[in-house]
Amino acid sequence: MSERSVSKRKQQKRWYTVYAPEQFDREELGETTADESEKVLGRTIETTLGELQNDASENNTKLTFKINEVASDSAYTEFTKHELTRDYLRSLVRRGSSKVEAFITVLTTDDYRVQIQPVAVTTKKADASQEKAIRRTMIDLVEETAKDRTFAEVIDSVVEGRLSSAIYGEAKDIYPLRRVEIQKTTLEARPEEVAAEEEASVDVDEEDVEVES
Repeated sequence: MSERSVSKRKQQKRWYTVYAPEQFDREELGETTADESEKVLGRTIETTLGELQNDASENNTKLTFKINEVASDSAYTEFTKHELTRDYLRSLVRRGSSKVEAFITVLTTDDYRVQIQPVAVTTKKADASQEKAIRRTMIDLVEETAKDRTFAEVIDSVVEGRLSSAIYGEAKDIYPLRRVEIQKTTLEARPEEVAAEEEASVDVDEEDVEVES
């Protein structure tokens, strides 16, 4: 390839400014480059809540966004994951305490499927029945939160700490707690993917039905 054609190819690349979703106030996430706008779609951007809010105390919270729309030289994203750093999670656990986790998959009112992973750390060692009761409280409150909220509202509740505070308020009466956090939240399926799965499931069920002659 000639130097001229290489130079021309470089000139064709454009920079796209990447923005967070509307619920994160369309904050600028950075820039990405591509020679075609279609190549920008699907790229992921990782940042921290601290960087978005200009608050260093929130740097333990990582956020991942995926580009799902491009307009002119702007690239817009959707939320895909929230996760606490491993160092922070390790700092919560003390010797002689219990760490209680739950993995809960819920469907929001606008048909987004999300997995939410709360974690509770007790002040001292809890017994098996207390851990079970704390886990049950986590599951109930997460399911209750998703039952009447949209995807954006659920994510806001997680990121702003309202969900973890609600769990703490309920579970502390079971056994003294040191901390409750949502350690990870993951978008598992969008509404169109959920609908396609349901349709496929119905098709399979219909095939399994025996027709009497």
